[in-house]
Amino acid sequence: MTTPAVKDLLGVLAYGELVAFERIAADASMAPTLNDKIALAAFADAEFRHYEKISQYLTRNDIDPADAMAPFVEVLDNFHNNLAPRDWLEGLLKAYVGDGIAADFYREISIHLDQETAAIVNDVLSDVGQTEFAVNRLRDAIASDPKVSGRLALWGRRMMGEMISQASMVASSRPALQELFVQSARDPQTAEQLSGLVNRLTVAHSRRMDALGLAS
Repeated sequence: MTTPAVKDLLGVLAYGELVAFERIAADASMAPTLNDKIALAAFADAEFRHYEKISQYLTRNDIDPADAMAPFVEVLDNFHNNLAPRDWLEGLLKAYVGDGIAADFYREISIHLDQETAAIVNDVLSDVGQTEFAVNRLRDAIASDPKVSGRLALWGRRMMGEMISQASMVASSRPALQELFVQSARDPQTAEQLSGLVNRLTVAHSRRMDALGLAS
């Protein structure tokens, strides 16, 4: 079902996957070992395949993927430019925390989608092993040099704030997309979902940081 709201959601998700491919491929250049570089290359490939799934779904529904993505290019590019990692560890934490927050956000929205579209969204949000990889490398780094934990904790908190701000900007700039947030002002269930969204995202973020022993 390709309503304007669905087109917007798949457009922002498609561009997010395309940027994730580019970002992870770039992070591979900072990898300290050849095995790490190979792993990141595989994750980048998985992100591009996720992008292709959305692109193909849009095309089957007579929507130009580039047209669907266009409204979100500037805001997502600005987000990633403002949060460019300075080193390998910051890149790993951005992949772990940033992508985790984004996935939580899109899964929250998917409850308002038709079954076919929701299945596409959940499919492209699947973890292909990058979480375990990032957690293991970050834990090893923190154990080897506990001093990096303070810097990484600050980086994680900054990402959380930027992600919430970005989501608000995207939703407020696209009236059709807001249909997925506010189905009806008279629907108490929707109102409850809206009021608890940020709290649920924050709790999930705290759990991810706790798994690394970092303050959130």
